[in-house]
Amino acid sequence: MPRSMEYQQLDSRKHISFLVRTFYSKVRKDDLIGPVFNRQIDDWEMHLERLTDFWETNLLFVPKYKGKPAHVHIEVDQAAEGSITQMHFGRWLQLWFETINNNFIGERADLAKRRARLMSTHFFMKMFNSRETHK
Repeated sequence: MPRSMEYQQLDSRKHISFLVRTFYSKVRKDDLIGPVFNRQIDDWEMHLERLTDFWETNLLFVPKYKGKPAHVHIEVDQAAEGSITQMHFGRWLQLWFETINNNFIGERADLAKRRARLMSTHFFMKMFNSRETHK
């Protein structure tokens, strides 16, 4: 497993699982975004496995994840009464980049950061636009 200062390529499910678990351990403790996640997720182990599938699909192109992540984010925003802001997504990205930068190098690490940046913008816009249709 990667450890701080022992940089690895992000090239296996084992590494992606480490990334997801390390990242979400930070998320769960974070003052801004932790409460949003901790209110919504009952089974963290199942959630972490699903997110490992999601990132394995997106980074290694192994077709494991089947779902509608934008729809899930809209539901979370509705449960939070439309209170999720760009600040929440910015903090999510900050923790994601920090986790990658502290543990991984290479093309897939860069891809993970680019994809996260694009997804965060996409998910936020989907959530924001859905607020108008759910008034």
